[in-house]
Amino acid sequence: MAVAKSLPMLRSPPFNVLLFATLFLATLRAAPAAATFRPKVVVVATFEVGADIGDEPGEFQFWAEREQLTESIGVPGLDHPVRYNPATGVFGVVSGTTVRSGLQLFALGLDPRFDFSCSYWLINGIAGVDPGRAAEGSAAWARHILDGDIAYEIDSREAPANWPYGIMALGNKSPLTKPVIPAWAPKPMAWTLNPSLVAWAYAKTKDLALADSPEATAHRALYTDFPAVEKGPVVLIGDSFASCRYWHGAVMQNWANEWAALYTDGQGDATMTNMEDHGLANALTRLDALGKVRFDRVLVLRTGSNFSRPPTGQSAANSMVAEYQGMLPALEAAHRVGSTVVAALLADWRIYEAKPPAAE
Repeated sequence: MAVAKSLPMLRSPPFNVLLFATLFLATLRAAPAAATFRPKVVVVATFEVGADIGDEPGEFQFWAEREQLTESIGVPGLDHPVRYNPATGVFGVVSGTTVRSGLQLFALGLDPRFDFSCSYWLINGIAGVDPGRAAEGSAAWARHILDGDIAYEIDSREAPANWPYGIMALGNKSPLTKPVIPAWAPKPMAWTLNPSLVAWAYAKTKDLALADSPEATAHRALYTDFPAVEKGPVVLIGDSFASCRYWHGAVMQNWANEWAALYTDGQGDATMTNMEDHGLANALTRLDALGKVRFDRVLVLRTGSNFSRPPTGQSAANSMVAEYQGMLPALEAAHRVGSTVVAALLADWRIYEAKPPAAE
């Protein structure tokens, strides 16, 4: 018969050990939680050409200087520190360029130090503007963001004679038929922003006088066939067409216009072309699905630094590589128009923290 081993006698811990444990647990309960940042507004620029302040400006510099974003914090996954003004709750982010910008924004949204549950997002940057819609230096509030990357494509020289270009939607057999996105294909191809918030932002800014320059004025004079250009810089509602390919020319602008209309049932247009907004929109909608952000609080403001097609008599090849003539007016417009909306959100934060504004 097996003999059970005797068990060691269990002794109570000494009094000083119990006291230490009790005091340690009490200290943990009393210790303040790790700092949590609760941005009121997050401004997303895509690039900065040098330092954040004091030199040649990129998209971020006017925001860093004029909104006094004096504090900074590093975020894993972001190439550039997040800057912020602790007094106002305005944060500034440099996301990087092209569709890859969405990866950095997604990393920011997952950082546990941030609470974006009430934050507004202002995607703010330069773009190529369709001269059929507006002049360089103009600022457009987007109703839609279009993805111009995912497509079937053949060289236009090999396309059938009745095709206007060699690009068509996945699953289609003709460029101009309504897209039927296959089950395996990425979705969506168009994002619709909160229409009430967009209308409110436009109403707040539509009468602002925008910056101009002699260089931009001289460049506009070449566009004699475009009445919208003759008006000079304006604030308008116009959609964001995003593609990692830097395209240019009348044929490509025609493709972008028709692509935008096809994916929005005729409601969209391709006023401003850029390389980032589809990536940023994808990141923000996924973060919304995770309960990290509110996509109904996202605004997109693009400003024209260059035209997306050449003036009459100039080739698309030469026009595409020409130096931007509307760069400084576009950067000024981005901050002037964008900061007007940011200031309005902050002024009535007790209201807008709970509910997005809407046009009256």
